[in-house]
Amino acid sequence: MNRRNFLNASLLTALIAVINGCNTRKRKDPLVTGNNKLAGFTLKDLLKEYKHNLYNDFLPFLDKFVIDHEFGGFMCNTDRDGKNITTNKAAWYEGRGIWVYSFLYNNLQREQKYLDIAAKSVEFILKNKPKGNNLWASSFTREGRPFDKQHFPFIGDVIYGDLFIANGLSEYSKAVDDTKYWTMAKEIMLKCMKIYDVPDYPFQVNYGPDAPPIKAPRVLGHWMVFLRLATQMLEKKSDPEIESIAARCVDAIMNHHYNPEFGLLNEAVNHDLSRPENEFAQFVYTGHAIETMWMVIAEAVRTKNKKLFTLAADRFRRHLEISWDDVYGGIFECLYNVDKNIWKVEKSLWAQEEVLVGTLLIIEHTGEQWAKDWFAKMYTYVKEKFPLKKYGFPLWILFADRKITFERHADRVGNFHHPRHLMLNILSLERMLKRNEKTSDFFL
Repeated sequence: MNRRNFLNASLLTALIAVINGCNTRKRKDPLVTGNNKLAGFTLKDLLKEYKHNLYNDFLPFLDKFVIDHEFGGFMCNTDRDGKNITTNKAAWYEGRGIWVYSFLYNNLQREQKYLDIAAKSVEFILKNKPKGNNLWASSFTREGRPFDKQHFPFIGDVIYGDLFIANGLSEYSKAVDDTKYWTMAKEIMLKCMKIYDVPDYPFQVNYGPDAPPIKAPRVLGHWMVFLRLATQMLEKKSDPEIESIAARCVDAIMNHHYNPEFGLLNEAVNHDLSRPENEFAQFVYTGHAIETMWMVIAEAVRTKNKKLFTLAADRFRRHLEISWDDVYGGIFECLYNVDKNIWKVEKSLWAQEEVLVGTLLIIEHTGEQWAKDWFAKMYTYVKEKFPLKKYGFPLWILFADRKITFERHADRVGNFHHPRHLMLNILSLERMLKRNEKTSDFFL
């Protein structure tokens, strides 16, 4: 595929959108397209679809096969039929699972069973809380003994595991109304930022083929996780240190990772936030960029920053448009080299679902037609390609080739991006329906 033609047209669109902005809106616009439908559904029917996928598909499978009701935690190394390939557990998936079930309890269904699942995972992970500035072990036995070596080799760990645990603890603090978990989350966040700031931070960005390493890189994925954690923590409780981190993240993302030469976000830059003078200057992890932009939009809503919302929405759209696979549909998540137009062509469910989260968020607050069109396009594609029901299994395909070819076995069940997408969009649809299918008053 040749994507060179995207540059001039999309950049012009970007400039016009930023200059005009959507903050000039004087009235509430309808949210739905055509015959009162979005992606071919009324909002009520779309909400039913989302709830079915959460309550009748995802949650029952995890309850039966992935959640460890005896020792606590999540056994995500599980095949499509529910067979546990191993019972090992990862810090990433514990933190993410705590967040999912705490968020579910806090925002959708206050059922004790969901809180109990989160509580047992909290108990499991806190048994191995590290001292001082040390990080959590990356993986554990079923009973909770840390492994000496990484047992989930596809996870590039360093601070990610601790940040996901902090995210889970922050949400759990709301569920149990106990600020000690919120305080613990803040302590973990500050510890991770301290580690991130050292000039020999040992993270290796290895997405680019044959690309030389960047010493102590600044990574878009890191700012993304820090920002989302900060935004959610500040929704519960104001705190100047966390506000400072949130502002720092937004600045790094929007002003330093953004590459004006081609209007996209570099995944990795130098430690001082300057642009690398090697292959990484051409590297754009479009999946992260799309995910990060909706998180910046959410932060803009929290801070009531219309200019930031408009700019982030425009950059979200640009990354979406250039990532779309015009041949087979869906988005590519990784652009190894912009000028050479080298893409990773395998597809991931999480990247497609970040598009659905972001477009629905933009629809909710602006009613923009382009967002409605892209939501419909992506939702239709995802529902056709990823659910496993037609192959006789529950859940959805997590990773696949470009065509989303079905494979009988898998070695992982996702316990984060998919349920987060379902829950966030359920809440967004419910807010829209509560407003009689009108946009929010954010731009009024």
